[in-house]
Amino acid sequence: MKQIGAMGLIALFFSCKGETKKQETTAMPQETEKRIQLVSNEADKMVEVMIDGKLFTSYRYPDNIKKPVLYPLVTPAGTKITRKFPLEPSTGERVDHPHHVGVWFNYGDVNGLDFWNNSDSIIVEDRDKYGTIVHKTIEAVEDGDEQGVLRVKMDWNTPGGTTLIEEKTTFVFKGEGSVYSIDRMTTLTAIAEDVLFKDNKEGMLGIRVTRALELPSDKPTIFTDANGNPTPVAVLDNEGVNGNYINAEGVEGLDTWGKRSNWVNLYSHIGDEKIALAILDHKSNVGYPTYWHSRGYGLFAANPLGQAVFSDGKEELNFQLKKGESTTFKHRIVVANGELAPQDLNAMFEAFSAQ
Repeated sequence: MKQIGAMGLIALFFSCKGETKKQETTAMPQETEKRIQLVSNEADKMVEVMIDGKLFTSYRYPDNIKKPVLYPLVTPAGTKITRKFPLEPSTGERVDHPHHVGVWFNYGDVNGLDFWNNSDSIIVEDRDKYGTIVHKTIEAVEDGDEQGVLRVKMDWNTPGGTTLIEEKTTFVFKGEGSVYSIDRMTTLTAIAEDVLFKDNKEGMLGIRVTRALELPSDKPTIFTDANGNPTPVAVLDNEGVNGNYINAEGVEGLDTWGKRSNWVNLYSHIGDEKIALAILDHKSNVGYPTYWHSRGYGLFAANPLGQAVFSDGKEELNFQLKKGESTTFKHRIVVANGELAPQDLNAMFEAFSAQ
């Protein structure tokens, strides 16, 4: 039975007496859900990014990987394009480089410590050579119709727990129609001492993609079998493996490796679904325009600091932050269904660099 509140009883009383009294009511505006929502899940150590009710990606900081990551990346059509290994069971995926997880940001030589290659696969005796990036706090979570924003803090720690670098990163998530994007703005501050990023090929913004986005290859390797177990494969099956790189200068395939460029686009298709995955540099970044660490087996990375390696010794950077100094790196990741034309990527790059 529907209950009547106090005001309703008063109104009913007067109506029974034959008296009428018009009541004015003010409609309270109802808050509508935003198109882009960030859902925090502290128990599972993640923040999910939803666009129009569908998962785009998640910021994850579990204990079993050595840095926070974005995982998975999902196209607007709903297809996961990041490798599942080692976070999820999978079949028919490479099991190399267990430190390649989703989308990450780190470097291979920071004051002599390797932050890039660290994982639980490193033997105990060697772990004093590796650094770990530890999630500290979620500073802000903002939903929106045009964009969602996530601000986080991390520490780049030595094996002994000393913080070499404080990282403050802002992620901006956008998406409409067939094109989604992530802006990652990362400020690194030297905390305990001067910090040297010695020229090294292992860096900085990396993505490990699923098999269909790899470039075809006939080299033997190890894959997960139907039961998810690592199994040697002598001859690779390239059916459905359609990936190809192209950069802003029109260089394609494996020739994009070790070249400077404003952007690189990795495109492929899964069934009838055309997919494009692009990373855009920013004109304000140290080392601009970045070199590209674009490998056929599914590693797609932008590395502005490894100049001696990529230039075959013709250049050298050895970027350094004095204690208390900061620098900011800005990158945009674009995930699209369909094609990303070079002129569109050029326009995106210019607009992004103007921010």
